[in-house]
Amino acid sequence: MSVASFEQSAKEFAATKLATRAIHAGQEPDPITGAVVTPIYMTSTFKQDGVGGLRNGYDYSRSINPTRDSFDAQLAAIEGAKYALAFSSGLAAIDVLLRSTLKPGDSVLLGNDVYGGTYRLLSKVFVPWGVNLDVVDITDTAAVSAALESKHYEWIWVETPSNPLLNITDIAATTAVAHAHGTKVAVDNTFASPVLQHPLDDGADVVVYSTTKYIGGHSDVVGGAVVLNDEELRDKVAFLQNSAGAVPSPFDSWLDIRGLKTLDLRVKQHSRNALKVAEWFEGKPQIERVWYPGLESHPGHEIAARQMHGGFGGMVSVQFKGGLEAAKRFAAATKIFTLAESLGGVESLIELPAAMTHASVSGTTLEVPANLVRLSVGIEDADDLIADLDQALEQA
Repeated sequence: MSVASFEQSAKEFAATKLATRAIHAGQEPDPITGAVVTPIYMTSTFKQDGVGGLRNGYDYSRSINPTRDSFDAQLAAIEGAKYALAFSSGLAAIDVLLRSTLKPGDSVLLGNDVYGGTYRLLSKVFVPWGVNLDVVDITDTAAVSAALESKHYEWIWVETPSNPLLNITDIAATTAVAHAHGTKVAVDNTFASPVLQHPLDDGADVVVYSTTKYIGGHSDVVGGAVVLNDEELRDKVAFLQNSAGAVPSPFDSWLDIRGLKTLDLRVKQHSRNALKVAEWFEGKPQIERVWYPGLESHPGHEIAARQMHGGFGGMVSVQFKGGLEAAKRFAAATKIFTLAESLGGVESLIELPAAMTHASVSGTTLEVPANLVRLSVGIEDADDLIADLDQALEQA
């Protein structure tokens, strides 16, 4: 096995549908045993045949490992990209991407509804380093254009659907404006996954994932990825990835390989269930607002319907008329939905972003409503999920 063999495998399936690429691209049978599943090469180092005599380029697992190479090729093929680089977490992927392309004095334009950890990384790590950070309503192309005209930005950071309010950004329109000003666009595609949305096809320069979520899909792995087409940018990211050591273990890479193989099936079921849940919430007297891009009432529905393919994702957020206390009572009363952070696993989760995943943005322009509940809708039976939510709503 070698990087070249994994890449060749991916090319052989380039013309197939996503579900087929997810299972076969980058997946070479073991040359010794014929095992059809990529082995877990749980080794830190590799025997050399004489000094510098590397076998297929493998020397040390921080730099290169066959299991990770297999996942990289598999993810790149699913995304329709030239390159994918796996990381030890989504935040590690973001950190390495930005540190490899920014220097003190550069500027980043950030959407005003993003994952709290992303904002914390930029505001508490990059800003003290000397990077300038500005926040804008990323869904408003006119506001983005005005910001770009006021100063130069190296990057625009987009989440769509956003976390946790599920706002929708027009990727094609945003990238067109950004590129006209010499600014690159990174899209965090974690909520949509490569099944539902293809930012590179819409003009984005880079796609970032927390593979912990839908790609891993079973709440048993932490990981991240950077996916892109530009070779020079890929080399910069890969150099810092190796230098800083922000890589997943072979076992984590294998878990992501396993997850990708069923991603198409899972994400579509997540989406079907989430739409049913969102429709059920609409009109309930206890609910102030339902946030789900698959609903016609969502302000970004038309863009999402054009930009997303095969569904609108498995995330639903709702605001309670009874405020924070009602939201707490509701979250505490569910039985199938588990009160926990994270998302994208087969099991349904529920959380209060203001007190949990987004506590770090409290008091900032990114602060989320205290009465907001975020649901990661799993792939259980939809009727059972709604029955659970119904009994919890009676106690809210």
